[in-house]
Amino acid sequence: MHPKFLTYTLLVCAAILGFFLPSLSADVIQTGDGSRIVGKVTKIDGGVIYITTSYAGDLSVKQDQVTAIETEAPLAVRLASGTRMDGVVSTSHGALQITGSDGTITTAVAKVAASWQAGGKDPAVVALERHWKYEASVDINGTNGNKSQLGTDMGFAAKLTTPADSLGFLTSYNRQVTDGAKSADQFKAGVDYTSNMSTDSTWFIRDEGGFDRIMGIRFFETAAAGVGYKLLNAANEELTGRAGLAYRYDGYDNPLTPVVNAAAIDFELANHVKFTGWELVTNLTVVPTMSDFGNVNAAQDTYFQIPLANPAWKLRMGVSNTYQSQPPVGIKKVDTSYFTRLVLDWQ
Repeated sequence: MHPKFLTYTLLVCAAILGFFLPSLSADVIQTGDGSRIVGKVTKIDGGVIYITTSYAGDLSVKQDQVTAIETEAPLAVRLASGTRMDGVVSTSHGALQITGSDGTITTAVAKVAASWQAGGKDPAVVALERHWKYEASVDINGTNGNKSQLGTDMGFAAKLTTPADSLGFLTSYNRQVTDGAKSADQFKAGVDYTSNMSTDSTWFIRDEGGFDRIMGIRFFETAAAGVGYKLLNAANEELTGRAGLAYRYDGYDNPLTPVVNAAAIDFELANHVKFTGWELVTNLTVVPTMSDFGNVNAAQDTYFQIPLANPAWKLRMGVSNTYQSQPPVGIKKVDTSYFTRLVLDWQ
């Protein structure tokens, strides 16, 4: 081979390698036992380093097991002292270096409190900000043949949350028509405010009202205020109890049914179990009047929620029960409904 041709070939190969090598480079973390993980460091949070790899997907490594970090692109890094800097992370002789536009900071892996995408807002600051979360649901079912039935159940909820408190609004409407006659016609709306007194204890105030034309309830309202406590607060399950004083008003279409207009006691229980992306939720409310503890309104709602391919969409399947110890004339005490709903949530 001619020397000039060989030189030209080597130069072309070097240029090609120089073009592709940057795209092949990646972040690297090394552990005390000598392991070397290559991928893309996405964040450091709560003493854990998260890295996405092409060969094993998303991995998490305990920060105290990591001896070195090397990143290709800048990261936003907050140290335990509160100092923040955006820059490329590297390790030299056991010391962690963050190199950005303002120079280089030398520290240790153990002193990194958190990291996230460069230029982004600190997650600790985001967590302190108020943010809205919304949820819309719809359940439409029908039959046509021996009988004709069309049912629609729609709901909307909005919740404003901070680490100190939360404010929630909800509304729903259920309408069922069977063989041309309405078999369900219920509307309700409510508001719930909760303020944290400590990690596990809260105080709350709530109000809910509406009507049920099939049950003969012209208008109902329950307003309550009291305290709550997290009876169980685990990573995958929460159990919260609330109790307080309430006011109950139940007005009926039938004049033979006495109106309820009395002080009451409010008891509530909420259980939320999280699986891997799946959820099981149960809410129970019992409101007896103070003048007659045998006069009780109760509601129970339990559902199992499954995420769909798009995580914003979920399938909710459950059962609801309402109980009135002294229902309107001609109405049963217990009313049970089963549902399968499509739920969209966003924020």
